[in-house]
Amino acid sequence: MNQHVLPPIRPEYDRALAPYVEAPVARALPFATRLWQQGWLRKGLILAALALGWEAAAAWQYNDLLLPGFRATLSALAEGLISGELLERMRISLQVLAQGYLIGVLLAFGLTTLAVSTQTGRDLLSTLTAMFNPLPAIALLPLALLWFGLGAASLIFVLVHSVLWPVALNTYAGFQGVPETLRMAGRNYGLRGLPYVWQILIPAALPAILSGLKIGWAFAWRTLIAAELVFGAASGKGGLGWYIFQNRNELYTDRVFAGLLLVIAIGLVVENLIFATLERLTVRRWGMVR
Repeated sequence: MNQHVLPPIRPEYDRALAPYVEAPVARALPFATRLWQQGWLRKGLILAALALGWEAAAAWQYNDLLLPGFRATLSALAEGLISGELLERMRISLQVLAQGYLIGVLLAFGLTTLAVSTQTGRDLLSTLTAMFNPLPAIALLPLALLWFGLGAASLIFVLVHSVLWPVALNTYAGFQGVPETLRMAGRNYGLRGLPYVWQILIPAALPAILSGLKIGWAFAWRTLIAAELVFGAASGKGGLGWYIFQNRNELYTDRVFAGLLLVIAIGLVVENLIFATLERLTVRRWGMVR
């Protein structure tokens, strides 16, 4: 028997299949599912549930001096906005906040640039953040009043302190977290100096930078309100914190809650409109975050 006989080779052929058209390839999601995927709806339901809980707690308490209802707070908020008093208080607070926040961010970027460039800068950043980051900004207010007097400069000083360290730490961590392969790819393309920083390092570190900016904003906003509560008004002018403190002394609890509600509303607008839009146009568009 011949051991070298090869098995027969079967002929190959292609069989064309008819297209499957009995059911659509893509099926639209149910309306309820598509509606539930809207983030604004889910967040709105959470806010509505909180408002209902607030109204129920106020009805159970039945003491407007201690806890006014949500509707009474909205009425006081509308009165303050229509009269223009709350708008003026808000303008004063946001003006001071913008100055302190901008100065703090610029100083943080300068300190981070120094830390990324030199070993001395890294030592300086680590030492200063270990010293001053745990220090509450409001604790520096007495010194600020002593150095800068009764004016907006004292508030700006404590705002810079509250913004500088979280922004610097997150920005530096973002630059340190850039993968080495991405750095090598940039150098292989001949990028050096500022083009290398702008096209490679900053886009890769942008999620951490945005996180630091959001943390710095939150710290600055609550520090400003707390400082205004303690500091009061400068030159006869006070912001939202002073509005809350003044109405608390006069036992207008509904106006106190109206001021607090406006503080929360401003925080929600900044977080869900400004920062969310910035993330959508940058890191989410680039596929760098989920």
